[in-house]
Formats: sequence, C-alpha cells, structure tokens
Amino acid sequence: MRVRTFLPLAAAMLAAVPLRSADRLTISLDGQWDIADSKIADPPPAGAYTHKAPVPGLAHSATPAFPDVDEFDSREVIQNRVRKGVLPASALVHHAGNAKQDRNYFWYRREFVAPAVRQSATLRINKAQFGAAVWLNDVKIGEHLPCFSAAILDISKAIHPGRNTIVIRIGAHPGVLPTTVTAGTDFEKNRWTPGVYDSVSVALADNPTIETVQAAPRIASSSILVRTRVRNRGSATASFAIDYRVHAWKSTALAATLRSKTVVLKGGEEVDVTDTIPIPNARLWTPEHPNLYVLETRTPGDSVSTRFGMREIRFDTASKRALLNGRVYFLRGSNITLHRFFEDPKSGVLPWDETWVRKLLVEIPKQMHWNAFRFCIGPAPDKWFDIADEAGLLIQNEYFVWTGRNWSGAENQVHFDADQMIREYSEWMRDNWNHPSVALWDATNETYDPMFAARVIPAVRGLDLSNRAWENSYNGPAGPDDPVEDHPYEFQRMADGGPEFSMTTFERPWGKAPGAQTGHAMILNEYGWLWLNRDGSPTQLTRKLYPRLLGEGSTAEDRLALDAYLLGGITEYWRAYREYAGVLHFVYLMSSDPEGYTADHFRDIERLELDPHFRDYLSQAFRPLGVYVSYWQPTTPAGSTPSLAVMMVNDSAERAEGELTITLESADGAVAARKTAGFAVAGLGAETYTVDFPMPSTPGKYLLKASAAPRSKAFDGPTLSRRRIEIVAR
Repeated sequence: MRVRTFLPLAAAMLAAVPLRSADRLTISLDGQWDIADSKIADPPPAGAYTHKAPVPGLAHSATPAFPDVDEFDSREVIQNRVRKGVLPASALVHHAGNAKQDRNYFWYRREFVAPAVRQSATLRINKAQFGAAVWLNDVKIGEHLPCFSAAILDISKAIHPGRNTIVIRIGAHPGVLPTTVTAGTDFEKNRWTPGVYDSVSVALADNPTIETVQAAPRIASSSILVRTRVRNRGSATASFAIDYRVHAWKSTALAATLRSKTVVLKGGEEVDVTDTIPIPNARLWTPEHPNLYVLETRTPGDSVSTRFGMREIRFDTASKRALLNGRVYFLRGSNITLHRFFEDPKSGVLPWDETWVRKLLVEIPKQMHWNAFRFCIGPAPDKWFDIADEAGLLIQNEYFVWTGRNWSGAENQVHFDADQMIREYSEWMRDNWNHPSVALWDATNETYDPMFAARVIPAVRGLDLSNRAWENSYNGPAGPDDPVEDHPYEFQRMADGGPEFSMTTFERPWGKAPGAQTGHAMILNEYGWLWLNRDGSPTQLTRKLYPRLLGEGSTAEDRLALDAYLLGGITEYWRAYREYAGVLHFVYLMSSDPEGYTADHFRDIERLELDPHFRDYLSQAFRPLGVYVSYWQPTTPAGSTPSLAVMMVNDSAERAEGELTITLESADGAVAARKTAGFAVAGLGAETYTVDFPMPSTPGKYLLKASAAPRSKAFDGPTLSRRRIEIVAR
C-alpha cells in the first residue's frame, strides 16, 4: 500500500527543513536514520551504520532487518504462562524478563544543519523505548529513561552552526532499564518492540525561553487559565512581559489578546506565570463540534503555539454520569491497544501513516457512532492526540501499568517506586494536558496497588489545571468524583471450562453492574470474552469457548458471525440499563497472532476493513438512539404470543419520536409476522415498550427485528436490534 508519513521522509537530505514559528525555530528530525546495534551501552559504535530505520517508527522496520528484534519474554508473560501451566514455577523471574536476542541497544544516527547558534537549543524526543541517551557531535548530552513521555534535553553547549551529528541510543528490550523505571507491564504481550516511536525535533530560541504552556478552559467565565513556565538561560537579570494572542484554529482573526505583568528573572532562574485570558463568546469543543483555538505565547526571545479546545469534562458521583461542558454526556466507543499492535507482523509503519491513522480515528468511528476511546496500556504518538482533537474523540488516557490481583504470588508482584512513578506521571501529563480529547487520566489497568491512590495520584492531580478526573482500576477511586472501570466479562468462566453462560441472563436486570462495587460513576471498557483472530480462529483465551458455543465443526464464518451477534446484544443490554457513564467495547485495534490472547475485528488491517459482521451489529448497537430487545429464549413455542420488552435509550439531548416496527423474518427473508407502534424518548432519556408479539405456527429458524425509525434527521436513520429465534412445535 502507499504510505504517507506524518512528515515526509528525507533520507537523502542532510539538512532538515526548518519550520518557523515567530522567534522560535523548530527543526524536524523526522525521517530515515542510520541504525546499528550493540551489546554495550557506551561508547557509540565506531564502525559503519549499515541499516536504516524510520523515525518515528520501530526498529522492526529497519532495512535490512535485524534478527530477533522483538524477542523478549517479560516477567508478566512468564507469570501468565506459569499460572496457565504452560511453564513450571521454576521459570518465574524477579527481574524484567528474559531477552531472546544477542543485543542490548540500538543506536540511531543522522545529521542536520543548524542555520545559526541561538542562546537556547533544545532537543525533544517525544517518545522512545526503552530509554534514551543522546550524543551530539561526540558529546554525551544526557539520558531520559521513561518510555512514555518526552525527553527534553539542553544541547546548547554542543550544537554549532552548520552540520551537526546526533546519536540516540535506546534499549533493545526492557531488561536494560533500571528496575525503578517502568517499560510497561502486560501479561498478554508476547513481543516487545524498541524504537524512537514519536517525533524528534530541535528548537532554537533566545532568552527568556518558554519551557511549557498549559491552557485550561473556564467555561463559566468564557476564559482560559494559562500557566507559562519561563526560564532565563543567561547570566544577567531579565525583565520582560509575556504577550498572548488567541485565534481560532485555521483562522488569523484574533479572539483575545493579553500582556502579562512584568516578570523579573535572575540568571538561571525559572518561574511559572499564571494569567487568565477572557475569550468573549468562545465556541465550545464537543465531539459533535470539535472547535479548536490556538494560543500564541511570546517573550522577547521565544514563542510557542498551543492548540486547545474550550471544554470541561468531569464525572458526578451523585448522578453516576459524565458531564461535558456541564451537561450529561454518554460515552460510546472502544479500546486501542497500540503497543500490542506494535507486535503485529503487519504493523510496520502503519501507525505513522497519516492517511491510515485518520481512517482509524476519524472515518471509521463516525460510521460506528463512537465518540470515545481508551488508549489502553500504552500511549500513542502525539499526532494521534492531535487527530483525536480534530475528530472530536474523548480519550481515556491510560498509563502502561497492569499487575492484576496478586496472580502469581506476592513475591512475584511488580513493586513500583512511588517517587519514580510521580516523575513519570508528571511528564506524561505535561505532554498531554492541552489536548481537549484527553478526557480522563487512567492510572492503571486491572491493578491492585494502594500506592497509586495513596501517593501517586494525590501528588500529580494538582498539576492539571483542568482538574480532570482519575480512574484507578481495582484500587478504587482516589477522589470523590473519580469514576471506576468495570470488566464483567460474561463468557470468561465458560471459556475457562466453567459453567455455561446463558444469554437469557440478559432478560432480567442485574441492578448494580456485577464487577464494580461502587456508588461512583462507572465506565464499562471491557466485556464479552469472545475474541477471534482476524481469520476467524479462536485466540488463546477462547479456544475452549467456541466448541461449546457452536460445536466442533464450526467454520470461521460461523464464529465471526456469532461473535458480532453476541457482542451486539451485550452492548445493547449494558446501554439499556444505564448503569454506566460510558460503554467501550474491547478491542478495536490489537495484534492478531496465533499465540495471542485477544484480537481486533479487522478483516484487512492494512486497508482498515472491518469484519462485515462486526461492522453490521456493533454499528447498530452503538447508535445514539439505542434499542434493546430483552428476549434471548433458545426456543419459542409455535403459535405463542410472548411479551417482548423493547428498551430504548436516547444519548442525544434532542427528543426522539418515530415508529417502532417489529418483524419476524424466515431464513429466506420473508416476513412471517409484523407489528408497529409509535415511540417517544426524551433527550438523554430511556423508555421501555412491551409488545405482545404473536409467533407463527410454522416451526423453523427466524430473525426477530426491532427497528426504531426517528422522524428527526438528527438521528441519521433507524436503529436495529436483532434476535435469532427458533420456533418449535408445541
């Protein structure tokens, strides 16, 4: 396929193209880099770099290819294999894991041209794993070990006008990192891929420099609270003001201006300057109308452009709802596990192909009626958040921590260093807090470690001027209005060889959702336990399940159809009872691997073609006007008249009125029975209609359809709920 990267690859160019933003000069270093490997950490390789690799990208995309580049068995995957009896207990390790490659490091090298020397020169590596160390013109600059936040290094003393040579060393596997630094914990990740997987740039400026800018909307006052960290990199005292200009994205018309009070900094000092900038009649950011603004921040020697959206999102314990800009808003969507997709043999450079990513994050979610994603156990490149801002997505942004509930014994648990985690979370927040798409900080996935609620979250929560909520998995909520995630996994016990799960369970309300014992708002972001590989074969976790559901002779097509049918019905159910502020299916993007545990629903990952069954059923289940037929009986007597409960929910603020049609179709599509009635559901409301439906007297297999067709064009067509019905003789 044709690949279009975020920034053009420039392998033949020694000088990167400078991008000017007022007084700051930014030089992109994205493109093809030379790459080599080694066992030792220092010094850089003296010989030739005989391979090429893309930046941003992963080392498995190098040409020619390196052998065994992804091979590493983490401590968690070893624990998982021991728990499942695949490995003996003697295989357990107390370090990061076992490398299965003859190297410890990769070295990236390229040249760039600096047009002039400025008072400040900063290198920014948006994200690299596993750890990064930098040399510029043979001078070691420093190291940055966290894998999920930007390395920002001062290179002022090593850069010179003209041609410069930069070398970045990364770990070839997590085992090279200190035990206090997390490379991610994942019990189901079989391969660990190193790489400089986000953009790299050099920024040139003069004093006083702008270190960070945070813009936090204040909807009630139609203003933004801005915190700017400025630094005097010189020796003499600097006295100056900060100038701010606000304009709509893609427009030069000014929406607001402000000059700060005078700032006085001694040589080497830095300070946070806080200002409030009124933006009269500001246009709000929502998923339906993702209006964006740009804040231009300027000192006498530096300038920075910061994009933001006027939006506030919080969770309310009293109502158990999410509130967007002060109004109830229901989240519908899925999960993206990008770091597991890195394992996929077909992943290659796809995560950095802008056309591919925009289809993934913009085109398909709109067709599926999704407004939210969880970026699950591992971050995405910064460009993904930029696109999410533009698309109007709400992101549950999860840090790469998953340790479970003491699955392999306390002696084998990961013990995080609280101070190190506070440093990592602080940097991670700094990199993401201006994105309106980031709706929720998620500290951990399926983890029990009281340290996060007791120390980490309280230490970093105040850094976010937008005061976003935190989700903290098994640890319980850390704040009075923090939400809680739930993973009920209806078919898990059956897949593990336990009792059969019957969908008739969904004919009655469960009251409080079964997994999370809380009065807080809840987010359902994993459910089902029905995964199939892209070819329709069961995964490691469902190999025992599908023979029980379909028998030993089922085909791939049978399994894919059943998977979509059941997931659609479960999604309808959980939306119908309004137990959750958000329902997010697991999982939209994942690797597909015969040895994998879970998988996504794409038929063709390179073309981003979803399995048609999944697209059909889940696009209906996630419509803003939700319809759920509460009927799952395996057989229905011929000639009977069961009472069908048709439950409807309306996620829109607009009232939905129209016609509800229930039909029963035979295998050839002929309508065997039909009933119609009017319906009306208030904005953000719910209604249940009971319909006595006469079944035909002819036995056979039928498809029951309930279709709600709103009259308003705002709902974009009817919503369909379907049930497989077998009519049997009395």
